[in-house]
Amino acid sequence: MDDNTLESELKALAERKNAQIYEIDPHEIVVREWVRWRCVFGCKGFAKHLSCPPYVPGPSETRALLKEYSKAYIVHFKGIPGMEDIDPTSIPEDWHPFLERLIRWIGDTVYELEQHAFYRGYYKSLAFAAYPCIYCEECVAEQSEGVVDLSLKRNCRHAEKVRTSMEAVGVDVFATVRKLNLPIEVIPCENNAYGKITHTDLNSYGLLLIY
Repeated sequence: MDDNTLESELKALAERKNAQIYEIDPHEIVVREWVRWRCVFGCKGFAKHLSCPPYVPGPSETRALLKEYSKAYIVHFKGIPGMEDIDPTSIPEDWHPFLERLIRWIGDTVYELEQHAFYRGYYKSLAFAAYPCIYCEECVAEQSEGVVDLSLKRNCRHAEKVRTSMEAVGVDVFATVRKLNLPIEVIPCENNAYGKITHTDLNSYGLLLIY
């Protein structure tokens, strides 16, 4: 299969999933140390999901990975499925399950894009989702007490499908998508309260590495 045919198929698949793809040179993807630090200091999902730090590779490994690719696509997701308006006061403290439809939409879509490319002969294809994983009500990592043990990944119930997010492995999503003039802003939260988002006009992004 030639590259143009694959791109046409990927675009059509993304559109059927209400998403859009945009080509980006993998060398234009920005990886920074501070991103990983924000996962450690600022996210309640740290060490609670096998798709998040410390269970996933860090920035140095991400930089090394990107050097092995010459073609990639940013995947754009706009809005929250099934939500046109939102009341910040209705969002629970544990907002992660509240956004399940959004997170599954992204995870399912990037996985299908990756698998489509893979089975068309692009065997290096690798996808990245967004937000902490939501495929289980409670991750085996969160159920485990005591010292963080990386071997827990072997117990992942959806290992074939779970993909880490860009931010989890050190990608500066803001700087990267702005290179393509795509919209992205810090999501405003009521009274600056963690997770109390004030509108549903969100722009979320995944990534698909091809070859």
